[in-house]
Amino acid sequence: MNSNFFSNSLLWLLLIALPEMVFSQSTDFTIQDVKFESQGVTLAGSILTPKKTVAAVVIVHGSDPVKREMEFAKRLAKEGIAVLTYDKRGVGESGGVYVGPSVGTNNIDTTNLNLLSHDASAAVNTFRTYLKDKKTPIGLVGFSQAGWIIPITASKNQQIEFMVLFSCPTITTLEQLRFQFYTNGNNNFWENHTESDAREHTKNDPDRYQFVATDPKTSLNTLSIPGLWLFGEKDIQIPVKLCIEQLNSLKAQGKPFEYTLFSTLGHNTVSGNITEPVDISIQWIKQKALNSKKSKVSK
Repeated sequence: MNSNFFSNSLLWLLLIALPEMVFSQSTDFTIQDVKFESQGVTLAGSILTPKKTVAAVVIVHGSDPVKREMEFAKRLAKEGIAVLTYDKRGVGESGGVYVGPSVGTNNIDTTNLNLLSHDASAAVNTFRTYLKDKKTPIGLVGFSQAGWIIPITASKNQQIEFMVLFSCPTITTLEQLRFQFYTNGNNNFWENHTESDAREHTKNDPDRYQFVATDPKTSLNTLSIPGLWLFGEKDIQIPVKLCIEQLNSLKAQGKPFEYTLFSTLGHNTVSGNITEPVDISIQWIKQKALNSKKSKVSK
């Protein structure tokens, strides 16, 4: 047998022995499979590492049974933002039980939201061990339901330095359900209803489900990290103008929170032909990371 056979065999053995392999590589970033523990289950995800990392984010899911958000993660990684994205609890390769999917089930009760916040926090702790530069700021980026999960997570994990929230509520879970039941999936809702009408139903309609409401403002009131919310004005999942009103109240108290409203968009502010929301979030993350690093150098 020639020497090439032995060297190839040795390489193959080395590949088998490595527990976590880079399974993909582009000119911009590498992708590595990871597993981590949270509340007694093993969650599976991927870490995307750019050639030059300016910031790092963990992606937090919406309410659907979602696997890791690879396309969105790649978009961030191409811009120098390292990403850990994982299969939601009970979905894909992650253990545990996915709670849902029906609107109004225990999917958004306090117990499940807290459990999902533990998962996000465990992801942050895991991610930190993989980052070569320990001063790299880590933030959370999430969608929809993440509006309740991210503030809980950030209030308990001091490693989180910023947060970006796409179409995320700042109202309680019960208020959000009232609004969603009232709009009833009607994409033309805002052509036939006024803001005051929607607000009246959001505040006063009887609840179809009984559980303790989660109010994100409880956690947001404790936070001093920067936050960016991106809303679509035609959203029929969350009452955007009411959410913005809540944010303005928090801003008036000195919270470093910002938001951008897109007049033509609905609940989906991430995918589709319009890239502006994600573009804005990327530039915002880079700026906050730069500010964070300057602050750490000056200390």
